[in-house]
Amino acid sequence: MMKLESNVGHTFEAFQRVVEQLLKPQGIPPDSMLNSYFRARKYLGSKDRKFIAENVYNALRYYHWSTAMVENAIRSFNEEIFDEDKQFLTLLMTMSGGSIQPSQVLSLCEKFLKSAQLRQFIPKILHRFEHPTTPEWKDRNEELALRYSFPLWIVERFVRQYGEEETERLCAALNEPAPITIRVNTLLTIVDACQARLKSEGIDSVRTRFSPVGLTLSKRMNAFSLQTFRDGWFEVQDEGSQLITLFIDPKPTDRILDACAGSGGKTLAFAALMKNRGEIVAADVNEVRLQELRKRARRAGVHNVRVQNVTTLDELHTKYHNYFDVVFVDAPCSGLGTLRRNPGFKISVTETTVDAVSAKQRQILDSVAPLVKINGMLVYTTCSVLMEENENQIESFLKRNPLFTPIIPQSTLASNLDLFSKQLPWCTLLPHLHRTDGFFCAFLRRLR
Repeated sequence: MMKLESNVGHTFEAFQRVVEQLLKPQGIPPDSMLNSYFRARKYLGSKDRKFIAENVYNALRYYHWSTAMVENAIRSFNEEIFDEDKQFLTLLMTMSGGSIQPSQVLSLCEKFLKSAQLRQFIPKILHRFEHPTTPEWKDRNEELALRYSFPLWIVERFVRQYGEEETERLCAALNEPAPITIRVNTLLTIVDACQARLKSEGIDSVRTRFSPVGLTLSKRMNAFSLQTFRDGWFEVQDEGSQLITLFIDPKPTDRILDACAGSGGKTLAFAALMKNRGEIVAADVNEVRLQELRKRARRAGVHNVRVQNVTTLDELHTKYHNYFDVVFVDAPCSGLGTLRRNPGFKISVTETTVDAVSAKQRQILDSVAPLVKINGMLVYTTCSVLMEENENQIESFLKRNPLFTPIIPQSTLASNLDLFSKQLPWCTLLPHLHRTDGFFCAFLRRLR
C-alpha cells in the first residue's frame, strides 16, 4: 500500500501541474510538463513513471466526465470541500477500477484529502462513486459531451459537421489511446530490415494499413530509447501524417518549401522521398523547434534541407518569389484531430483558440501564395477535424486567390486509396474510419 500511496501522490501532484499549465494561455504541454517532472525526480523507476504518465493522460481524457461525476457526488457537501480535494476526487474517479481498486480508495482519501470535515463524509461519497447518478442533460449534444467527456462546444460543432451518429463514433475513437506508429527512414534502410532489427530489440511490429513505409509497434513503450531509433532508422510519425507527404510524392528535382516546418517530421519525410536530392527550405518562426529539426536531420542522414528561421513568411518573398514546385503548409491549428495522443487539448482548446488559429491560417496561406511557381502546388494540411480550419479556409482562400484551383494529387498512392472526393477534391482522415489521427489536406494548383 505504501508504494501505491507514493505513486498516487506523485500522480496527483503531476496532474495538478499539468492542468494548471493547460489553463494558461501559453502553458507548457502535458508531455513536456511530465518530462520536466520526471527529470526532477530521477529516483522514480520506469514502472512508476509509466503508472504516473498513463493515469495523468487518462485523467485528462475523461476530465470533463469525471469532474461532472464528482460535482454530482458531492453536491450536498460543496461548502466544505477545497478545490484541491475536488481535483483529487476527479483523479480518483478515472483511476478507480483500473489502477486502483475500490477497497483502496478509502485509505487513499483518508491520506490525501485536506478537509477534516470532508473525511467524515468519505463513505457516503464513495457510495455515490460506486453507484453514480448521471447528471441530467437537456439534449443529445449534452449527452454525447458528458458520455465521451468532451466540451459541449466541440460536440456541437462535430454534430453540425458530421451528424449525431458520426459524431459519437468520432468521439469514441478520439478517446482511444493512439498506437505507436513509425516511419521507416528509407535513406538508411528498408522496411523489412527495420522490422527485423526492431524484433532483435524485443519489439514486434506490423505493417501499417495504408503507408508503405510505416510500422505500428505491438506495445506502448519509449521508442526513442531504442538503438534502432538512435541510428536514424525511423521516426515516430502517425500514419496519417505519413500519407500526406506520400500523396505529394515529390520528385528528386523538386524545390519544396515547408513553410511551417516545426521540428521537421514532414521535412524529413520529404527528404527521404526525394532521395536526399533537390532542395527543401524548412522555415519556421520558432528557432527552438528548428534546432530539433537540425538534430533529427543529422541522425537521419538528411542533407538536402536548408533551415531558415523567420519572423514572418513575408521575409521569403524577395528571394523565393514564384520559385517553389511545392509550397507545403502544415498550418498551426487547434490539434483536435490528435486528441488520441493529446487529450489535454480538451481542456486547453477553446472557441477563442479556434478563431485565433483560423486567422493565423488565413494569413499564412496569403503569405506563401506568391512563392508557388506557375503550375506548382500549394498543399494545405491541418491536424484538425473542424471545418472552420479546413474546408472553409480553402474555400475562402480560393475566392481571394483566383490564380489557384483545387486538384486531386496524381500520386499512385492517392489514386489507389481513393480518399479524395471528386466533388470537393480534398481529403479528410478520421480515426474511426482510417485508424489514423484526424487530418485534412487540400492540393491547389497555381494556374498562372
